[in-house]
Amino acid sequence: MMLPILHTKRLELRPLRASDAESLHDAFSDEKLMAYWSSEPHKDLVETERYITGNMTAKYPTWAIAIGEGPAIGWVVLIPHRDGVREIGYILRRDAWGKGYASEAVTRIIDYGFRELGLRRIFADVDPDNAASIVLLEKLGFVREGLLRAEWETHIGVRDSYIYGLLAADWQHVRVSVQA
Repeated sequence: MMLPILHTKRLELRPLRASDAESLHDAFSDEKLMAYWSSEPHKDLVETERYITGNMTAKYPTWAIAIGEGPAIGWVVLIPHRDGVREIGYILRRDAWGKGYASEAVTRIIDYGFRELGLRRIFADVDPDNAASIVLLEKLGFVREGLLRAEWETHIGVRDSYIYGLLAADWQHVRVSVQA
């Protein structure tokens, strides 16, 4: 699957590339940031390079988030699960937090998923202690649909998981309110 380059007012969302490893290593090696990720912080750049390469496949359609044409400050992924259903995931370097970049990027990918891919549902799997991600998902209209107890065994122990879902039928209303 060839990923298109998508734009927002401030961002370029482009296919992830191997050269993004250096700029994304700050995120993937950040112990606090990776607390809610399914793998432990990366120990070195080589580990991040392998991880980036693994996400540059059709199995994991991943867009790098860049300010204009600058280096990657994060990524957004739409993981296929079944026809019409994708899981969204995202990460943003800590130095890019608090500027609305995650909301802007995730909004654009959701819009692409519903309007251009014709998806019927996008969901997110989030650690119940990841307050920032929960706030973002709820702002974008996602509804908490359930709790999966002891769902993940991670580097910080066995973790529960909230499942948040958003339907295409609900997105148009949410999209209008987010852009207002």
